[in-house]
Amino acid sequence: MMPPELQPRLFRPHITSPSGEPTLTPPNYPPHMTRNSPSRSNTPSRFSPSSFAYNARIATALVPCAAFLLDLGGAPVIATLTIGLLISYVVDSLSVKLGAFLGIWMSLLAAQISFFFSSPLFSSFNSIPLSLLAALLCAETTFLIGCWSSLQFKWLQLENPSIVVALERLLFACVPFTASSLFSWAVISAVGMSNSSYYLMAFACVFYWIFAIPRVSSFKTKNEAKYHGGEAPDESFILGPLESCFLSLNLMFTPVLFHVASHYSVVFTSAAAVSDLLLLFFVPFLFQLYASTRGGLRWVTKDSHQLQSVRVVNGAIAMVVIVICLEVRVVFRSFGKYIQVPPPLNYLLVTMTLLGGGAGAGASVLGMVSGGFSSVVFTGLAGVVSAAGAIVVGFPLLFTPLPAVAGLYFARFFTKKSVPSYFAFVALGSLMVIWFVMHNYWDLNIWLAGMFLKSFCKLIVANIIIAMVIPGLVLLPSKFHFLTEAGMVAHALLLCYIEDRFFNYSSIYYYGMEDDVMYPSYMVMLTTLIGLAVVRRLLADRRIGSKAVWILTCLYSAKLAMLFLSSKSIVWVSAALLLAVSPPLLLYKEKSKSASKMKPWQGYSHAAVVAISVWFCRETIFDALQWWNGRPPSDGLLLGFCIVLIGLACIPIVALHFSHVLSAKRSLVLVVATGCMFILMQPPMPMTWSYHSEMIKAARESADDISIYGFMASKPTWPSWLLIVSLLLILSAATSLIPIKYVVELRAFYSVVMGLALGVYISAEFFLQAAVLHVLITITMVCASVFVIFTHFPSASSTKLLPWVFALLVALFPVTYLLEGQVRIKTLSDNVAWGWDAGEEDKKVTAMLAIEGARTSLLGLYAAIFMLIALLIKFELTSLLREKVSESSGPSKTQGGARGMFPTRMRLMQQRRTTSIQSFAIEKMSEEGAAWMPAVGNVATIVCFAICLILNIHISGGSSQAIFFLAPILLLLNQDSDLLSGFGDKQRYFPVILAISTYLALSTLYTIWEEVWFGGNTGWGVEIGGREWFFAVKNLALLILTAPGHIIFNRYVWSYTSKQSDASPMLTLPLSFAAVVITDVFQVRLLGVLGIVYSLAQYVISRQQYMKGLRYI
Repeated sequence: MMPPELQPRLFRPHITSPSGEPTLTPPNYPPHMTRNSPSRSNTPSRFSPSSFAYNARIATALVPCAAFLLDLGGAPVIATLTIGLLISYVVDSLSVKLGAFLGIWMSLLAAQISFFFSSPLFSSFNSIPLSLLAALLCAETTFLIGCWSSLQFKWLQLENPSIVVALERLLFACVPFTASSLFSWAVISAVGMSNSSYYLMAFACVFYWIFAIPRVSSFKTKNEAKYHGGEAPDESFILGPLESCFLSLNLMFTPVLFHVASHYSVVFTSAAAVSDLLLLFFVPFLFQLYASTRGGLRWVTKDSHQLQSVRVVNGAIAMVVIVICLEVRVVFRSFGKYIQVPPPLNYLLVTMTLLGGGAGAGASVLGMVSGGFSSVVFTGLAGVVSAAGAIVVGFPLLFTPLPAVAGLYFARFFTKKSVPSYFAFVALGSLMVIWFVMHNYWDLNIWLAGMFLKSFCKLIVANIIIAMVIPGLVLLPSKFHFLTEAGMVAHALLLCYIEDRFFNYSSIYYYGMEDDVMYPSYMVMLTTLIGLAVVRRLLADRRIGSKAVWILTCLYSAKLAMLFLSSKSIVWVSAALLLAVSPPLLLYKEKSKSASKMKPWQGYSHAAVVAISVWFCRETIFDALQWWNGRPPSDGLLLGFCIVLIGLACIPIVALHFSHVLSAKRSLVLVVATGCMFILMQPPMPMTWSYHSEMIKAARESADDISIYGFMASKPTWPSWLLIVSLLLILSAATSLIPIKYVVELRAFYSVVMGLALGVYISAEFFLQAAVLHVLITITMVCASVFVIFTHFPSASSTKLLPWVFALLVALFPVTYLLEGQVRIKTLSDNVAWGWDAGEEDKKVTAMLAIEGARTSLLGLYAAIFMLIALLIKFELTSLLREKVSESSGPSKTQGGARGMFPTRMRLMQQRRTTSIQSFAIEKMSEEGAAWMPAVGNVATIVCFAICLILNIHISGGSSQAIFFLAPILLLLNQDSDLLSGFGDKQRYFPVILAISTYLALSTLYTIWEEVWFGGNTGWGVEIGGREWFFAVKNLALLILTAPGHIIFNRYVWSYTSKQSDASPMLTLPLSFAAVVITDVFQVRLLGVLGIVYSLAQYVISRQQYMKGLRYI
């Protein structure tokens, strides 16, 4: 037997740690997570159930891809995916994990099918193979999203450990190719195909670095990392040699092949085209060699010396090719005017500079600058490269030692970590930068980005010098870190100012000629990402504090606002807003929880700063709303968005620091609701509240609106203030900011004010032509408000007065309804008597239509009022019954043994007790003077149902389908002592079923009568043997056939008692089926379908009750 050191890793029984640690023992995993092989009985399990550790990396790649696919698919894909995910969420909330898992996959499948039919893939591409490849790429992306979603299910890890490991490997192997392709597709769609291959190369390098660098699996135990002195075994990595090889080939060859396929006609037409081809291969190849320092070529060999030889030799070849290609493609082509040396010396010096600089950078990255000789070589190389570069750009030969000395100081800093050497390099380098700018740009009389070029050069030079100084400040002791913070903030401010001028003042004026220049958007994004990365690294190294991180994060993030809005001050406005909003997130992050919480005065201060910042942003908000709406927003809309923005900006303050303060949450809800109401209602603003800057005045005084939209009749908007006041009063009372629950006088005043505000609003908004009705409508709303508020919060005497208030409300309904028509008709007759030209038929028709419309509005108003009253009374009675049930079931909780032994019997006793509790509750309400509540609720329910039936006839002509939406109103009926004394919770569905059956039967009779008396060609149309007579007899007979099924089911719903041997429900099935097949009337067919459903439902429910009874016995 071989010694353990020479055995393969899979067959080593154990390895003792060199530090004397005890032998590893396997953790106590379930049997399906361990291997049963005797040779591995002493080794730890390879699978360790845990959460997926790389969600952030996968999200970086797949979330933008999903957004791009949703944009391609459009509304059908979004709707399909939304519905599917909502269903999956509901299923998951019901703890049906497998159903949620299948729901997500079915949602993705349905969305992908919808994508194939709605996306413009086949119409956008001129080639069918390209369209098929694009469709396959989109389907692969959807599949990868499903795999990522599957890894979030913990039960899948426990039941199928091998599947989650395979899914993780599949994601890391396929996402780099898919993400780089889709990212390139999106960028090409936005900017064109000119540099498409370089976009693909850049994304391929980024995603290779994110996914292809060897990483330990999320589902492998970390104990195996103790093998070989802490080195993880190959089995614990996500990617194997095959996947790593595939990703390396994808990195090196995909950009080249894409370039050849998309530019095959010009690949070898010029030196620049050949240079493109070589760059697209050797740049990823060089990146691959650099990634090998992090394990990127682990699949080739594990010998570090051999890998170093591969890196040095291949890196040198790649560097030479890249330098030559860059000279041809970039340097002499774009920067040739800055090269002041004649050929052929210019080619020699440029090559020396680029190749020497690349060689030095490569040596430092590979760690080859370590010994004395290598340091001397690196120092000499730095001096030669600096001198050659200075000569190339035209630096005077007399002062050539200055750049050489600067290079020597930089090399000394790099090898010796000498801070004074670095500052000497900064001083000499700053002189060279100043000379270069003055030599090339100082004498140009150009107006650039809203200022003279000289001023702009000063800003750029200052920013470059600050950027050069910061690395030296970072190396200073910790007591000088404030200098680093000051330098970083100054650099960020200058960068924001420069990019703001470039991006928002993009014009150049030169000797009477004006031209537009464009600062590319990707530069804004690139500088932002680099800045945030530097800030994060400095924070991780503890070189800057939290306040500097807060300021720098806000400044760098504010630059991104330039990409969306074109306001001149958008950067500074966004920075101010971010600085006001972000302190709860960035500043209060200390380890001590008590220290990380705001004090109340700090919360008020931050909220005030947020409000001031939003007010400072008002012109930017105005620009955004004008861009969105296509016209200047109103003052109410602008104020509403400002208020909503204030509320949303204060959410971090309340959620993170005052989550235990209920008043803070309520105030936040009130602020956001107020802003939303201003947005929806857009009330007219007083002149003293309006702010009209010069920009807003100029936008609103434009004549384009009139020329495009014409003159529009203005509608009075002052009633919207009343609705806003009413809603604010409701929210204030709901959040207990107004204590109406405890003060009766305040409650009465509150209810009257609510009713007056709503009454005046409804009168002025919907019944402006009928001034006589304003008083009646206002009284109606006051009565409704008083009744609702005092029913929910009763007082000592309110129970005696509320029935009279409800009676007044019911009496006002017919009076108001009839008076509306009489007032309009009287006005019409008066106009005729005074000679008004109202005899024309169209004016009379218009007046009658106005009367019908107003009466319909009144019906809708009263239906809503009675519905609200019925809902409130049902809620109050249900709460009372629940209290009585809890009180009566309280003593039985002590009998835990009996309850556990006979759960079914206790459940039946509980049902019987509920009926007795209802009767007891009615008697109790009678004693307390509130016995009127069930009867009032029943009257309100019946009146509301009747009004809704009338509205159905007026609006839809008596639609039969509407009864299924209207009948559930009868669920609000209650048991009372007079009208419905025998009605209980057991019979709550009986009115609904009865109403549906009765309405459909009556609708059938009306349809038959209408067809017979008005559908025939002859006079009466009912001659014996005629077509109408046959139609009536046939459908009436079929209507009678459907009656038994409905009668039997209505009786069953009333009592829920039937014998198991009773076959009457099933005997009605043929009758209902015959009615469905033979009838000519839709209502009869609907009654037949309902009869079939009723019979089957009764049979199933009776069967379940019978089986429960057998189990009980």
